[in-house]
Amino acid sequence: MNPWGIHGAGLGLKRELLAPLRRQVPEAIDFFEIAPENWIDVGGASSKDLRWFTEHYPFACHGLSLSLGGPAALDEVFLKRVKTFLEQHRIALYTEHLSYCGDDGQLYNLLPIPFTEEAVKYVAARIRRTQDILERKIAVENASYYVAAPVSEMSELAFVRAVLEEADCLLHLDVNNVYVNSVNHGYDPVEFLHALPGERIVYIHIAGHYREAEDLIVDTHAADVIDPVWALLDETYKTFGVSPTLLERDFNIPPLRDLAREVARIASLQGAYQNKQRARHG
Repeated sequence: MNPWGIHGAGLGLKRELLAPLRRQVPEAIDFFEIAPENWIDVGGASSKDLRWFTEHYPFACHGLSLSLGGPAALDEVFLKRVKTFLEQHRIALYTEHLSYCGDDGQLYNLLPIPFTEEAVKYVAARIRRTQDILERKIAVENASYYVAAPVSEMSELAFVRAVLEEADCLLHLDVNNVYVNSVNHGYDPVEFLHALPGERIVYIHIAGHYREAEDLIVDTHAADVIDPVWALLDETYKTFGVSPTLLERDFNIPPLRDLAREVARIASLQGAYQNKQRARHG
């Protein structure tokens, strides 16, 4: 078990899945993930269900609304509530998107931060402040985007690396987002992957998407994972070793048995590399 309390293959805990999961959690699922925004201050039966799961399974938290790159002041009141929530449920790992989603109000979309030196310093300062309030390192996720910000001085890869270094935070690697952006912006996803700072990777997401056109993919989390994304996950393990990996499915949610098959595929890939590692050191 790593310092973050999670390992293996996981699944996002959705309210639609609570009943079948309470009956039986598939063997392939080692941990769950939730967005704290969806559960803070929730009471009644849903609160009791969540408490049951966090008492029996490891969890990670993946935020949706902190808006690390946004122009509005960092919501420190919200962060203090997140800290309390993490402590109540004994959840060590908190991650957020390297993007922004609002100003004075929520835009309900994740928007790209300009890839500039000024933005690096601005976002990194907000990440450091977040870490101070939460009293732990956080991991930031490479975000999908469809139109580049009007002013950019560096590549997406250089920007991600610079923020991680300046903030001294961790990387939540979304493999599907690497693939999506590689198609939308015309770069080699394997080259991008190899250039990431592997020592900062603590958590991985994999998901499905929607192909709008030959050169446009929309990151929907509403479909099965496709073979090129599975291949990129395999390359991730080959390059950096195995990290806890979660299947994201937020829309068009199929029966639990179908989701469990994809989680089991994650576990199978992880097992293959772990067996190779054991053989090398045996």
